[in-house]
Amino acid sequence: MANKENFAAAALPSVERLVGSDALLPFCEAFGRPFVTDAAREIIARARTRLLAGDDIGSQALVAQVGAHIETLMSPSLVPLFNLTGTVLHTNLGRAPLPPEAVAAMAAVAVAPANLEYDLSAGKRGERDDHVESWLCRLTGAEAALVVNNNAAAVLLLLNSLALRKNVAVSRGELVEIGGAFRLPDIMARAGCKLVEIGTTNRTHGRDFTAALEDGARLILKVHPSNYHVEGFTAEVETAELAALAQAAGQPLAVDLGSGSLIDLARFGLPSEPTVAETLKAGADLVTFSGDKLLGGPQAGIIVGKRELIQRIRRNPMKRALRLDKITLAALAAVLRLYANPERLAQRLPTLRLLTRSEQDIRALAERLQPHLAEHLKGVAEVAVMACMSQIGSGALPVESLPSVALAITSLANKRQQGGTLKRLAAAFRALPQPVIGRISDGVMLLDLRCLEDEDGFRAQIGRLNIDGL
Repeated sequence: MANKENFAAAALPSVERLVGSDALLPFCEAFGRPFVTDAAREIIARARTRLLAGDDIGSQALVAQVGAHIETLMSPSLVPLFNLTGTVLHTNLGRAPLPPEAVAAMAAVAVAPANLEYDLSAGKRGERDDHVESWLCRLTGAEAALVVNNNAAAVLLLLNSLALRKNVAVSRGELVEIGGAFRLPDIMARAGCKLVEIGTTNRTHGRDFTAALEDGARLILKVHPSNYHVEGFTAEVETAELAALAQAAGQPLAVDLGSGSLIDLARFGLPSEPTVAETLKAGADLVTFSGDKLLGGPQAGIIVGKRELIQRIRRNPMKRALRLDKITLAALAAVLRLYANPERLAQRLPTLRLLTRSEQDIRALAERLQPHLAEHLKGVAEVAVMACMSQIGSGALPVESLPSVALAITSLANKRQQGGTLKRLAAAFRALPQPVIGRISDGVMLLDLRCLEDEDGFRAQIGRLNIDGL
């Protein structure tokens, strides 16, 4: 074995010789010789293993492999893609796309110093939440507001600030678990408070909360259900009734709305969702919600409500650990300003524009693209225009769906091979310069076009779809 390894080492060029080749000189100039040297060592190590297995490897091939390896290492792993899954707010694909106004605001503060925590009028230190607080109060009717890096952080911070080592009453029907193993009981435990389960899974009454308050609960937390809906023999306590109970007991009521709509979606023909303003008006002392779901902004967790309670939360040392950076704040502020004109919001805010897109418009798009894709997949698969249903996603209106249209791709392989062919085809779509993510359902690959706005960009790369071996 030692002789084989010695032979393999002798058969390969040295790292220095490889790095010194003319073909790798541009890489050394662009990325530095030490980095190229490390990449060459990795390739030679792989080549040594292949030589021991009997492969024949030339120096030129090794040089090319080093160059390709460097290009792979230097390529960003986070890339834009086409979301054709049929889920508009897809957690794994980044949720809400941002409007141009938000992108411009982010770029402006990214390349220069900015008054993140500096009061320009007073010439002294300021508060970073000031950049969004006034707009959040204007849009929700709250007395005060603060922001953190996501809604889970908002709930964690609220609980830790107001109910550390205290009892918190929550309905059993609202002990949610959402994506990424976020479980409300676990968050409450990490926040240092004690969960008091109220009622049953399907029915909870005001008297249950009254009993909990009498037994020492120091906060009521109402959680808007996420990713599920309970039907049948059910009962829940509405916000207004909970607010009255909490007020009578002298304890705060916090409501976690999750997706956090700022406007009545019904005006756009979408299913109604409780708004932040309505929840505060019903008597909630605090409301938490996300910035990157129905609000249509960047990832953020937002807390709005009574000034005295917000101030207590802001003084928590954990607030610093969970705060937003200047780029996210700039994007959130830009999105909030769009809400000043609700009449134009469906055109200017990408999330709302995609949610309100008509089935007729999507069908017309599908009929334009179908011949082009069908021609490229000729002999491999059939492409048809098919009605389907999209979903909003990310826990927003979990049981509601939106009529949409997809390009339905059916493999021409025999029945036993169709599943494998579709999986390879899905991989080919993901390998495009701008990856395309669809979904496979009941033996058909669906490209739901609700979220496709760059028709020309999608069409231009269809010719680069590699169907060899399918």
